[in-house]
Amino acid sequence: MEPRRIEPAGNGVVRLRLPREEQALLLGLTAELRAGLDSAPDDPSLRRLFPSAYDDEQDERAYRELMSDSLLDGRREALDVLTETVGSDLLSASEADSWLRALNDLRLALGTRLDVQEDSLLDQLDPNDPESSGLAVYAYLSWLQEQLVEALSAQN
Repeated sequence: MEPRRIEPAGNGVVRLRLPREEQALLLGLTAELRAGLDSAPDDPSLRRLFPSAYDDEQDERAYRELMSDSLLDGRREALDVLTETVGSDLLSASEADSWLRALNDLRLALGTRLDVQEDSLLDQLDPNDPESSGLAVYAYLSWLQEQLVEALSAQN
C-alpha cells in the first residue's frame, strides 16, 4: 500500500509528506498551467477551467467581459499558494483550500488535453500507450486530491 502523502493534523491543518520528486512534478505542472493562463487563457485545453455560466451567448459574453480577470486571478492565486507551500510540512486551512482548487485545475487541464472521460480506467494503464505517462500523472493528481479531501473531511 502506498503511504499517504496528506493527512489531517487537527484544527483544519493538514500534514504534507511529499517526496522531492513529487514536489518537482507539482512545481512543473503548476508552472506549465500558469504559463498557459498567462499567455493563452482561450487555449482549448483550458476550456474546462472556465465552463459557461449562461446558455444565452450574449449573457455569456457579458459575463466573460465582467468576470474573466477575476476568474483568472483566483486560479493564479491558488497556483501561487501551491508553488509557495509545496515543500512545507503543514498547510493551514486556507492553504489547503488553495491546494484543492489548484489540484482540481491541474487535473481538469490535463484531463482535457488527454481527453479523459469519466469511464476511463486509469488503473489499467498500458505502458505502451503514448499517453500513459500523462494518464499516470492525471491519476496521481486525482489520488493526491482525494487524500486532501479526506484529510479535510476527517476534521469536520
